[in-house]
Formats: sequence, structure tokens, C-alpha cells
Amino acid sequence: MKLKVRVVHYREDSWYADIDDADDRQPDDPYWYATGCRSQAEAIRLACAQLAVLDQAVAAGTRLNRVSTATVAA
Repeated sequence: MKLKVRVVHYREDSWYADIDDADDRQPDDPYWYATGCRSQAEAIRLACAQLAVLDQAVAAGTRLNRVSTATVAA
């Protein structure tokens, strides 16, 4: 599985980051995302940290869930 990080400056003071499959042409349902980052550096730092977590999960044989199918613990 090839994952990619995308970082977008979407308001004057906010950055967005997500992680998705590199072959997914529709970036509407990523594996992870963060909104409201105060800087590009923060968005990249958060995404890279999460990318490392996802990499370890895949290496351990875990199937990744997209945001739309993730379950929330009560």
C-alpha cells in the first residue's frame, strides 16, 4: 500500500492535512485528516507522525479503515 500526505492552506490562518491511498483519484475519504492547523509545519508534523502510526499498523497486518468507516470508541 502506498500512502500519500496532502497539505492544503485553506484559510488565512488554517492548514489541512490528510493521508490517503496514493492511487485514490477521489480524495474525499482519507484514512486520516486534521483541520485547523496553525501552520504548514504543524500540519506536516502531525501528518508525518500519523503516517508512522499507519505504517506500523500495515506492517503488523492491520487493514486500515477510511474515515467514513472508522468506529468511535464510547
